[in-house]
Amino acid sequence: MQSLLRASLVLALAAPVAARADLASDSRSDLTPDSTTSSRADLDALRAEIKALRGAYEARLQALEQRLQAAEATAAMRFPAAASTAVVPAATAPSVAPAPVSPAASSAGGAGAFNPAISLILSGLYTRTSRDPADYAIRGFQLPAGAEAGPGTRGFSLAESELGFAASIDPWLRGAASIAMHPDDTLSVEEAYIQTTSLGNGLALKAGRFFSGVGYLNPQHAHTWDFVDNPLAYQALLGTQYDDDGVQLTWLAPTDRYLELGVELGRGRSFPGSDTSRNGAGMAALTAHSGGDIGSSQSWRAGLSLLRAKASDQALSAAGAAGDTLTSRFTGTTRVWVADAVWKWAPEGNATRTSLKLQAEYLRSTRNGSLVVDGANSDGGGDYRAVQSGWYLQGVYQFMPRWRVGLRTERLNSGTPHYGLEAAMFADGGARPRKQSLMVDFNPSEFSRLRLQVARDQSREGSADNQLFLQYQMSLGAHGAHGY
Repeated sequence: MQSLLRASLVLALAAPVAARADLASDSRSDLTPDSTTSSRADLDALRAEIKALRGAYEARLQALEQRLQAAEATAAMRFPAAASTAVVPAATAPSVAPAPVSPAASSAGGAGAFNPAISLILSGLYTRTSRDPADYAIRGFQLPAGAEAGPGTRGFSLAESELGFAASIDPWLRGAASIAMHPDDTLSVEEAYIQTTSLGNGLALKAGRFFSGVGYLNPQHAHTWDFVDNPLAYQALLGTQYDDDGVQLTWLAPTDRYLELGVELGRGRSFPGSDTSRNGAGMAALTAHSGGDIGSSQSWRAGLSLLRAKASDQALSAAGAAGDTLTSRFTGTTRVWVADAVWKWAPEGNATRTSLKLQAEYLRSTRNGSLVVDGANSDGGGDYRAVQSGWYLQGVYQFMPRWRVGLRTERLNSGTPHYGLEAAMFADGGARPRKQSLMVDFNPSEFSRLRLQVARDQSREGSADNQLFLQYQMSLGAHGAHGY
């Protein structure tokens, strides 16, 4: 290939000269002896010029070839992942993009080529409520004492902010971690996992701590929610958001229509499970999601998931028949079914000016086991069974660039739990907490958001709680794109 390139350059340079030489030969008969001698001198000069040009071009080509070889060797050392030809399907692509290499790192001989991408989500909140959030409890539902349910604290506060790290490890693995900063000055690890990038055949494996893939909202971080808070169904049946330590295997089917199946095994550390020292898995989940496009302006996704978690001596609190608060301990198994559906519309797929998103989920929880009420005069726990459910429906409409408005309605059904020997101590079942929320947000850019939300929360005993939220969210650093 290199010889062919050199020959082509020489022929291209020699063609005009050859033509000039032929012209000189044709007119040689008309020249005088003096002019013939002059023409021969000109030809000799042209031949010397061609020879010099040929040498210069060959030297330049050799120099360029040497530079190309050096650049290829440097790239192979600096970006080993580039050698992999595997492509991660868009549907299974990680939520945080691998770290880009800055020009400064490249010019430094690769000293910073392996630094992770770092992002910081700053979020602040002002909350005003008509009822004291300190005694918040969802009517008819038992939750752990530390469950993050309700509107939080009144006044100004640091909302949940997030520090994220992500990078490719080698041609086969990438890693990511998200550290949550809470309003009470505590830190927690939301996610910290490794994930394969080139298993092939549509397979991807994740291991570590991560948000479960059940439902639609559960895998999403708080700063991607369309409202300040998660729906009541998530708060009552999944403890706001379910994350666990374990493994997740997903398979993306090689079909025109999007179809992804997943299976998870975990420790079972989060509600509705509880953390124990068991050797086996305390949680298992199955997920199935499908979706596609409808023309050039619409798209959809729907799914069905099942989460099964074990609890042992799990501390819970609920309202008693006398209006007091009862604490109890649950041992047993919980199954949560989640059905989700999302539909999006944007003219010709361009959501920069106007768009609409409709979203709904239905959750159904079944708890079976035994319940021991603290302080009760019984020698053992009574049988406990509860079938409870909840749903929400929301729509978010972008009516002009950077402005959106959203409305959400939601309801819970506590069912009629069977408390066994302790039934008389608990309040009657059949509670139907509900809530309506309206929000307006302004997005000056893709990195910033200002939001106003008002809500009427009727999930507690007594009067409704009228709530107002003012929120800001700012994204700093190399934060990757989010999923569908």
